[in-house]
Amino acid sequence: MTTAVLSIGSNMGDRLAHLQSAVDGLPALAVSSVYETAPWGVTDQDDFLNAIVIASREDFGEWDWLRLAQDLENAAGRVREVRWGPRSLDVDVITVTGVTSTDPRLELPHPRAHERAFVLVPWLELQPDAELPGHGPIADLVAALGDEGVRRRDDLKLEAV
Repeated sequence: MTTAVLSIGSNMGDRLAHLQSAVDGLPALAVSSVYETAPWGVTDQDDFLNAIVIASREDFGEWDWLRLAQDLENAAGRVREVRWGPRSLDVDVITVTGVTSTDPRLELPHPRAHERAFVLVPWLELQPDAELPGHGPIADLVAALGDEGVRRRDDLKLEAV
């Protein structure tokens, strides 16, 4: 059995519906609250809704998680024209328990997770004692980065199936 931490985000169309489609397509154990954040990378675009999903599946390896993430993005109409540009759905594999990878197609843990509050803040909500391999406790990373600009949206909910 493998457990994965996945970051989901959307800043196009019905953002909440896109996030819910990802949750519906994942074997979710836990889903964070929804957070609204400014875009990262290319900043001239709409704000994102973000969440973290902890998922587990007995017959999955890291490449299966990546394939599922890409299938969910494609089903939501994801277009890859601009790196860090607007997207209907973004599903990033952050960690897979016990797996490290330097393959450029799937680096694990995610190589920029430690610098992204929109990943760390919702993850901290779900797993206060979690650690990002190679970077330390999530709580320490959030304390160092801060949570400015990561707004919890209690008016929006995602439902795990």
